[in-house]
Amino acid sequence: MFISVFDIFKIGIGPSSSHTMGPMVAAARFLASLKEMHAEPERITVSLHGSLAFTGKGHATDRAVLLGLLGHEPATIDPDRAERDYETLKETKRLAIPGLATLSFDPESDLQFDYGPPLEGHSNGMVCRAYDGENRPILEETYFSVGGGFVLTAGELAALAEGEPVREEIPVPYPFKTAKQMLSMGKEHGLTVAQMKRENELLRHPDIDLDEAVDGIWNAMNSCIQRGLSQEGQLPGGLKVKRRARQIHEKLISEQGKNRPFDHKVMDWLAVYAMAVNEENAAGGRIVTAPTNGAAGVIPSVVRYYIDHCPDCSRAGIRTFLLVAAAIGGLIKTNASISGAEVGCQGEVGSASAMAAAGLCAALGGTNEQVENAAEIALEHHLGMTCDPVGGLVQVPCIERNALGAVKAVTAASLALRGDGTHFVPLDSCIETMRQTGIDMTDKYKETSQGGLAVNVVEC
Repeated sequence: MFISVFDIFKIGIGPSSSHTMGPMVAAARFLASLKEMHAEPERITVSLHGSLAFTGKGHATDRAVLLGLLGHEPATIDPDRAERDYETLKETKRLAIPGLATLSFDPESDLQFDYGPPLEGHSNGMVCRAYDGENRPILEETYFSVGGGFVLTAGELAALAEGEPVREEIPVPYPFKTAKQMLSMGKEHGLTVAQMKRENELLRHPDIDLDEAVDGIWNAMNSCIQRGLSQEGQLPGGLKVKRRARQIHEKLISEQGKNRPFDHKVMDWLAVYAMAVNEENAAGGRIVTAPTNGAAGVIPSVVRYYIDHCPDCSRAGIRTFLLVAAAIGGLIKTNASISGAEVGCQGEVGSASAMAAAGLCAALGGTNEQVENAAEIALEHHLGMTCDPVGGLVQVPCIERNALGAVKAVTAASLALRGDGTHFVPLDSCIETMRQTGIDMTDKYKETSQGGLAVNVVEC
């Protein structure tokens, strides 16, 4: 299945691509299905299951579902209008939906958190049901939020498990599904990973200016960094976690030009950019999945490192970076997972670090073999990383974890560029190891906040 750069990098809102953006999209899809069947429902209910239930409050999943039912979408949401609509729904307990009759929906009783066993198929499940005036079911659909803002119905997930395409596939010139195929095609055609990815995107999106659209991704990422660096105060959610990016950034600026700076200060710049993004995410701000919200700070931070600290950086280099990062992200999603609820944080920050390492390596002129090596190094050293957010919030350890993921990405790219691309563990083997590790990992370490730091840190 071809995964576009615009699938991997989606503009949305925080704090979670799987727990906030995905449920919002699923709710909107359910309404669209009702409209398509010309149904006349009187009432809607939604039940949340698995990780969506256990950490839904911390991720604002309930609010996201309500906003989706009110017609809001992650990429275009107006925060002020959304807040007004949200408060009106809580007061009136009615959904006024264009194309449908005004429906009954009581957020207190019609949105249910089911803390029993997760639904079969995926740990991020939700069931939407519509009833007529006699309380007879009209439509029921199960949705799974599979990470990165991607949503599948139960039927689509089953088809995918059988190797069937979820939607009609348009052939692309370079349909690599593994890193081995990617290297083979690059060698056969004399093309870089970025060039092959570009040709695939141009065929899939013939009506857009690709460079302008990719620039738009970076501009949104950079805007998130800048806003994160300008904010201060406590993050919402009850943990009383203070924003730190602005203070650290101001200290770094004040130290510029002084004699004998520490050589390792560049790591502080990497960290502050990543933290700025993830503090914005934790506050529910505008974010770019990269490949998820919980890991959204790694790639923007490493791109800023490329711009601010690498000689001869260019806009073309940023485009190369993002195209190659998306290519690696597509391989990981196709052959393993980018979802913390499926494989733990190795699938989120680990994937982001591998994508960033590959992108930086390519932007700095690395060969295809070096790019693949960079991705493998970064991913290998995140294997086994759990997802155990304290209080179910994307704050501890997530914010600092993005900073360390960025540092690992730069180190991995540098190591790969020092070699000739030959290495012991292929990227495909590393991705498969991550998949198997995720299967073996107990559920309490996969975004349920039932193990690890989540139960060993006193919330205060």
